[in-house]
Amino acid sequence: MKTDLQLKADVAAELAWDPAINETRVGVAVRNGVVTLAGQVDSYLQKHAIERAVRRVAGVRGIALDLAVTLAAGAQRSDADIAQAALVALEWHALVPHENLKVEVEDGWVTLTGEVDSAHQSMQAERCIRPLLGVRGVANRIEVRARADATVIRDQIAAALARHAQREARQIVIEVEDGVVTLTGRVDSLADHDAAIGTAYAAKGVTRVLDRLEVVA
Repeated sequence: MKTDLQLKADVAAELAWDPAINETRVGVAVRNGVVTLAGQVDSYLQKHAIERAVRRVAGVRGIALDLAVTLAAGAQRSDADIAQAALVALEWHALVPHENLKVEVEDGWVTLTGEVDSAHQSMQAERCIRPLLGVRGVANRIEVRARADATVIRDQIAAALARHAQREARQIVIEVEDGVVTLTGRVDSLADHDAAIGTAYAAKGVTRVLDRLEVVA
């Protein structure tokens, strides 16, 4: 098991290695395997990239983000411009039913509402917005209307976990009620954790995933 000092060094190295990240304004602190990131970033996309980078580091048990999105002068956009760009991005994404979605923007914060057929479509819609200039954050309030038999959903997720060769698949308990999936159990890393959550979201009929997985690094 890594010490907090070793983990801090690995996180700092990963941030410096990722070309999408300007790590010079990001401070890293680690306590009991939980990484706290503080500072300023130039875009919401970079904030998301930092979180993903930390999740790739073995030994990380949790993440606390205290990063402020401070847009450079050339990246600032009006709320009206952001809303228009968001609508175009959603329309051009082949996996997103854009006609069922609405966009609201206030002070650079984008709120997505509407209905889709799967949690996967909801996630794809959110991903459309992250790279847009001027965006400070995204609130995803899209509802998933599809429903499926709980047993079918549970079997689909269990089979997918097994196909993906996750060693922890047998240690993950899957519960399904009204399209809401609850995952409990223990995994070895945040990467394994994210893979399990992503697998659950990809199953047809899933409306939400409750994460009760414990990372034992």
